[in-house]
Amino acid sequence: MAYIKNLFDKNFLEYASYVIKDRAIPDLEDGLKPVQRRILHSLFEMDDGKFHKVANVVGHCMKYHPHGDASIGSALVVLANKDFFIDRQGNFGNIYTGDDASAARYIECRATALAKDVFYNPKLTPMADSYDSRNKEPVLFPAKIPAVLVMGAEGIAVGMSTKILPHNILEVLEAEKACLLGKKFQLYPDFPTGGLVDVSDYRDGNGKVLVRAKLDTSDSKRIVIRELPFGSTTESLIESVENAAKAGRIKIQPPINNYTTDKVEIEIKLARGVYSEETVDALFAFTECEQSISVNLLVIRDNLPAVMTITEVIQHHAKQLVKILTKELELEKRELLDKYHQRNLERIFIEERLYKAIEKMKTAEGVKKAVIDGFKPFLKEIGPRGVSDEDTERLLRIPIRRISLYDINKARAEMAEIQARVKEINGHLKNIVAYTVGFLEGIINKVKADEEVGRGERKTRVGKFDKVDVKEVVKRDQELKYDAQTGYLGTAVAAGKVAEVSPFDRILTVKQNGVYTVTDLPEKVFVGPGAWWVGVADKEILSNLVFTVIYKEAATGYPYIKRCVIEGWIMNKEYSLVPEGSEVLHVDTRPKFAFTAHYAPKPRLKVTKESFKAQDYLVKGLKAGGVRLAAKEILRIECK
Repeated sequence: MAYIKNLFDKNFLEYASYVIKDRAIPDLEDGLKPVQRRILHSLFEMDDGKFHKVANVVGHCMKYHPHGDASIGSALVVLANKDFFIDRQGNFGNIYTGDDASAARYIECRATALAKDVFYNPKLTPMADSYDSRNKEPVLFPAKIPAVLVMGAEGIAVGMSTKILPHNILEVLEAEKACLLGKKFQLYPDFPTGGLVDVSDYRDGNGKVLVRAKLDTSDSKRIVIRELPFGSTTESLIESVENAAKAGRIKIQPPINNYTTDKVEIEIKLARGVYSEETVDALFAFTECEQSISVNLLVIRDNLPAVMTITEVIQHHAKQLVKILTKELELEKRELLDKYHQRNLERIFIEERLYKAIEKMKTAEGVKKAVIDGFKPFLKEIGPRGVSDEDTERLLRIPIRRISLYDINKARAEMAEIQARVKEINGHLKNIVAYTVGFLEGIINKVKADEEVGRGERKTRVGKFDKVDVKEVVKRDQELKYDAQTGYLGTAVAAGKVAEVSPFDRILTVKQNGVYTVTDLPEKVFVGPGAWWVGVADKEILSNLVFTVIYKEAATGYPYIKRCVIEGWIMNKEYSLVPEGSEVLHVDTRPKFAFTAHYAPKPRLKVTKESFKAQDYLVKGLKAGGVRLAAKEILRIECK
């Protein structure tokens, strides 16, 4: 059994780690899940400037992704609809209506210029074997912007989940610039469907936001929804409005007209006698026009899941961008110096006619030696690298035609350009932060000029609005009644009006035996005759309402008084105001009143009744015991 348990634990941990790292949670470095990374890698490999059938891209990606074409195709459509890294051609569905994309054989795509600028650098990308070891795939792209904030992400793994909201790409880049310059920055979500967002409780990416649809109420007899709240489609929003109308929570004139194309337009006509100003709150309260979204910024960092803040992500990527650009500059510098070295050797080899020395040589070793000896007078000009065997082999492969057509002036000009570029790179490396800021400004200018990504304009308006209280929106137009004779309570009871209520009110009942319960508004329910108190369980009202309970102890018959406030409860659970077995003599909610206790006649008992004032006793907690009024057996209570 121990072996089986250990095997189960090991397999479960491996499965959980696989789901967390390789399927559900994006990586902090490039903001991508594995399937998204493989899709972009496939597009980079296939890139020829033209559009590719999505079916072909999916087929190519299957070399790297072991989960089949359906998961690749759906992930590609979602990534393309983000409008940042994939150019689309054809019907990729509609983010407003929720319509699906056309079949993969009918639609086309390619990597955007922004994707190449942000992710593509084969020389700096770490590679690993694919699942079948036949190909190499990227472990992580050296991403130059925090893509996880730009695109957002959502995923459920084993024991954890992530919900990262999308942010405006220009604002993200500006925040990264501010971080590099040591300035303050703050980021708020921006949704592709527009709408409004309240970020009062965003807590730097780990709180919650309120999102609302944008409503046009210029016509008092109709409401037009112009923008959707994040997470809704026109279909789901219309369904929520129809359900609210069926439940009688809003009054509309069907049908709801949906004129959405590339812009949202949902027309809701109002019933006779109802106007848009009084219906707006009901739409926010009972439909998808307002939603609360909880967020959790969970990413894979250094191969482990980690919860981060927006600020931490920006700071991490600012440092990462400096490292990436430094590596790129150093790599370019090495390549330029190699190229300069080769061009310099070619120039000397041809200009000084060193190739003439090999004409008399009869062996390969002699040829190599003649070339190396020929360069000895020029070692100062060549520099510390000298002439290697590889250099010699390359020089000996130069064809005669190229030697005869060799332009020394052109070679010297090219070498001068290389030297100038190396000097420029050295300047960038000395001022790497300024260079990084300049790089970000270049990306910002490209985004502003790119119509494919909407020029980076903010779509969602940030504001502050109070969450609509459902109880305040619904009218209290029903009568709660309690018949003390029959013991029935509810809206369908014939007599005994208690209060005006709404369907969302909860009802507190203090029964004759001192037991109290809180329930939803009943139509008709038996609670027993002679209930002490029935009313709406409103915590604001009850917090100021003192219940005075006078009861008779079971064992001795002595009278006790208890004053308390009912502030908390669990729905439909019974609570007792008095100890078990005690008999409740009177319950009162008046702040001040007097009462008389009548005692059982006993030998030597001179006083058979005694008066008290309820306000003379302290208000205590619900669980506290009562205060004994007298050490005498009580018969009854008489209140004034």
